[in-house]
Amino acid sequence: MENMSLLEKFADPNVMMTMSSGEKIMATLYTTILGMGITFVALLIIWATTALMSKIIRFFENRSKSEIIRVTETKETAKEVEEIKNEEDEDEELIAVISAAIAASLNTSIHNIVVKNIVRVDDRTPAWGKAGTIEQINSRF
Repeated sequence: MENMSLLEKFADPNVMMTMSSGEKIMATLYTTILGMGITFVALLIIWATTALMSKIIRFFENRSKSEIIRVTETKETAKEVEEIKNEEDEDEELIAVISAAIAASLNTSIHNIVVKNIVRVDDRTPAWGKAGTIEQINSRF
């Protein structure tokens, strides 16, 4: 039995019956250390892989952001000019629509109404409330 290697000793379940208490404790410690060692190495590999992947992702994000910034800088100036023109047109249209709605509700002419100030009010209705309103309106048609 003493000529057996350590692995051969632990491979045979009948050998455990013939072992002394000291040998059983050593076998238990060996198994525990081996299991913990394998787990620790696996965790180190997972940690290293995750760290490497995050560095690669950051590299490509920073690279793509700098390219996007270069491309969008030229497009933004053209878009800003168009947006300013569109906002002015939308404001005039909005004032005309509000004036017409007020005139219709008061049964008077648009010329009798002067709009001095329009203040937008935040819509604090939750999404489910908006969905319910839209559903009610659509069910009437």
